[in-house]
Amino acid sequence: MKKLLLWLTALLAAVGLAVVAPGPASAATYCGLDWGSLAKSWPGMSTASVTNVRTGQQPCFDRMVVDLNGPVKGYTVRYVPEIIQDASGYTIPVLGNARLQVTVNAPSYDSKGNVTYNPAAKAELSNVAGYQTFRQVVYAGSFEGSTSIGLGVRARLPFRVFTLDGPGSGTRLIMDVAHFW
Repeated sequence: MKKLLLWLTALLAAVGLAVVAPGPASAATYCGLDWGSLAKSWPGMSTASVTNVRTGQQPCFDRMVVDLNGPVKGYTVRYVPEIIQDASGYTIPVLGNARLQVTVNAPSYDSKGNVTYNPAAKAELSNVAGYQTFRQVVYAGSFEGSTSIGLGVRARLPFRVFTLDGPGSGTRLIMDVAHFW
């Protein structure tokens, strides 16, 4: 009887501790990003044209999207000391402590020379005020079949580049820059 009473007391004590003891601490959400900050490129020239540039915010990164009216065939994205305007070689001032030069191997005009993307404000393609990572998005021009965009960011942070189909027959070049390492 004493053994049964001892076991019952131990069991009640264990159950009581489980109810009273705090659960495990919940850690802050970790994004699990394994991107790097080295140049990323895909060779090839596109017959498509750039039609738009837009940005957005996500919980772990800021995103820039370049819309094309056909398939993306090539790009280069890399950190550079300064953003250089296509053809002229002129340095474009960009806010932020680091700069990404995004070159899409597609022009901002069609095969007849008609402009497909002509931003009204070349020094601010998208309003990124309040973004955690992006500081400024600038148009660096379209020359000899390529379009360049400068992206000023808070610091040299990891990024990834990929493409998505759609909408319709178009494609999108997606670039995500992490909020932290």
